[in-house]
Amino acid sequence: MLVALLLLTAAWVALTGEVTPGNVLEGALVSALLLALVRFRGRRDLRLSKAPKAAGLFLYFLKEILLSNAAVARSILRPVSSLSPGIVAVPLDLTSDAGITVLANLITLTPGTLSLDVSPDRRTLYVHALDVGDPDTFRREVKEGFERRVKEVFE
Repeated sequence: MLVALLLLTAAWVALTGEVTPGNVLEGALVSALLLALVRFRGRRDLRLSKAPKAAGLFLYFLKEILLSNAAVARSILRPVSSLSPGIVAVPLDLTSDAGITVLANLITLTPGTLSLDVSPDRRTLYVHALDVGDPDTFRREVKEGFERRVKEVFE
């Protein structure tokens, strides 16, 4: 629980961009409230052993945010748009509601992508992307990037 609190507080500070005592305290309070509201029911195996995987997921997410911001900025600054937006169906290996929710939210928080829907059987996630050159490459990047890391933490 302490590791989750520290990771969420660090995420708060990173996303707000303010490293002040007041902001760190605010992040810790919001994180504690979030952890109190959303407990991992029935997940006694979610322990300290998963902390390195959770930290890896967080760092990967930060890297993807930076790369996506740069890609979106380049697209906007180009005189002629070469974007090819599209909706891609990504088959899911995740089975837990928590895992699917985290994956969908991470994709949505990454600039240039938006999770649209999950199929009723929870086996497919539909994602809109600002620039889809090759749908198969996009699927592979989601599965080998975010989904693999989310699965290591949540399943």
